[in-house]
Amino acid sequence: MPYCKVYDANGREVLSNGLNRRIVGYFASWRTGVDGSPTYLVNNLPWDKITHLNYAFATVDPATSKIAIGSGAANPDTGLSWPNVPAAAMDPSLPYKGHFNLLSQYKKKYPGVKLMISVGGWAGSGGFYTATTNADGSVNTAGINTLADSMVAFVRQYNFFDGVDVDYEHPTTNNEAGNPNDFAVSKPRLAGLMTSYNVLLKVLRQKLDEAAVQDNKYYLLTIAGSASGWVLRGEENMSGLKYLDYASLMSYDLHGAWNQYVGPNAALFDDGNDGELRAGNAYQFQNIGYLNTDWAYRYYRGAMQAGRINIGVPFYTRGWKDVTGGTNGLWGTTPLISSTVTCAGTKTCGTGATGIDNVWFDLDSQGKPTPGGGNPIWHALNLQNGIVPSYLDAYKVTDKALVGSYVPYYSSTMVAPWLWNATKKVFISTETTQSIAAKAQYIVNNNIGGVMIWEMAGDYAWDATRNGGKGEYFMGTTLTDVLYQAFRTAGVYGNKRAEIAMPGTAANVSITLGSWKLGDSNFPINPVMTVKNNTATTLPGGTVVEFDYPVSAPSDMSDQSGFGLTVINAGYTGPNNIGGFTKNYNRARFAIPAWQSLAPGGSVALTLNYRLPISGPANYTVTVGGTKYALTQEYPELPVALP
Repeated sequence: MPYCKVYDANGREVLSNGLNRRIVGYFASWRTGVDGSPTYLVNNLPWDKITHLNYAFATVDPATSKIAIGSGAANPDTGLSWPNVPAAAMDPSLPYKGHFNLLSQYKKKYPGVKLMISVGGWAGSGGFYTATTNADGSVNTAGINTLADSMVAFVRQYNFFDGVDVDYEHPTTNNEAGNPNDFAVSKPRLAGLMTSYNVLLKVLRQKLDEAAVQDNKYYLLTIAGSASGWVLRGEENMSGLKYLDYASLMSYDLHGAWNQYVGPNAALFDDGNDGELRAGNAYQFQNIGYLNTDWAYRYYRGAMQAGRINIGVPFYTRGWKDVTGGTNGLWGTTPLISSTVTCAGTKTCGTGATGIDNVWFDLDSQGKPTPGGGNPIWHALNLQNGIVPSYLDAYKVTDKALVGSYVPYYSSTMVAPWLWNATKKVFISTETTQSIAAKAQYIVNNNIGGVMIWEMAGDYAWDATRNGGKGEYFMGTTLTDVLYQAFRTAGVYGNKRAEIAMPGTAANVSITLGSWKLGDSNFPINPVMTVKNNTATTLPGGTVVEFDYPVSAPSDMSDQSGFGLTVINAGYTGPNNIGGFTKNYNRARFAIPAWQSLAPGGSVALTLNYRLPISGPANYTVTVGGTKYALTQEYPELPVALP
């Protein structure tokens, strides 16, 4: 396995451009300029300031269960060319044009930057459902093998790619959690989605590793993972995380015009006043606010080293209009709209910002802009500074009048900036150099692996030559520069999952969670934990099991099976997580009943009881006869003292 081509002797990924933390940027393939809108091409990327580039998106063909990209002369992946852009000239020696031609060229110039083919996305995940899961909810083994084989063949064919990024939105068992256009195929399969997702990650990891040996080239496997506490309630304990090189968290879209509750797109921390959580009585779980980046990070930290996690930051905005209540719009509400057209397939939604406040829009089923306040950061800056920009016609925005003032506000508690137009009652959640710098410092302070950016075209610079010489904000690298400067001087990221001293020997005991209820019924959360004795020794009654679970869930985990499970070290006890958690783990303990021994090959099960989602648990120990052991399933490299 050519692992050491990518990782150092301490298991940390070797990163390019002098960085000690990752800067993972998504490149959106559709900003080609074909429709007259501004182009953002491969040559526009700050190649000298990023470590990874995720190409968005390939899809899964539902007819074949294989990875798919565009075809024909007009497809941006391999067909288009840009003869009027000298810096985007094609290499005629390659058998394809488009972005892939440019990616191949730039990979040669910047070989240390890792390129990933990202598969799925919000609009392109439908094929995952049928490829991985049969209509009865069972695992589609043949489909998974076909899909994984096609992904391996793809990165071999386009050998400038270094791996696969799975952006499956979403394999949750929650009803109606993904794209409404996919409900017809996702809803019948809900019960099996997470099982098949974990199998997909396992099989894809195995096949990429087999190819790595043959090709003498290590292939990365990563995901874009949900940061929503609601979605994650239906994603069990994300047991497939162990197959990944890293997970990038979609820690944005935490609030948006899909409902009426006005709040930050990507707050770093909770402030105790989240309108959506208050409306749902969701602060009842030990006063934990879970619609923020810090909560999502702690969730994933339950199963992964800090260095294998990247937090997501949006280089785009979310916004509402007709906002009432709140403070300068924050935690206000908008009227509820009942229209499956306006609400992009759902029954109801909030009142999203429109017109000049919504230049990066999707189209609804009737070809009209979907309200949502979607803008690149540079457009938000033009609004803030009273600049009518030159690109409105290019984006087919007919509303060109600036009405009222867009006044900037900032919550230092949440690390959340926004614009408030009191005249129009418009609230736009944005990002600034201040918020990005604070998030970068959070990453450094918590030894996190890095940052993921959706999407690079939203970054900004001031261009004095544009807008008829009057100047305007436009595409640039200002926010990326902030991250780059912070990570150049950062120390190395955290490479250990456990924060306690783990035993130096292991027992061949396995512990798994299963028997999950569907997400919408998953409260309280009651999976069955199964302890299996794979040793040749009988485990006596009184054998003690301990483990860590993340502070994303309250420190009151218990069991329903009479095993006396209690939390022995609470990483969070309240009164709230305003401004962020201070620790990662709660540690729990239970004992096999004194009257029950566990023979070789035998197992025992207990039903857990907790109230918010967790990944893991992790850092298990088992104490037998006064001696404490780690588990071989977590530490296969340790000497096995109980084989």
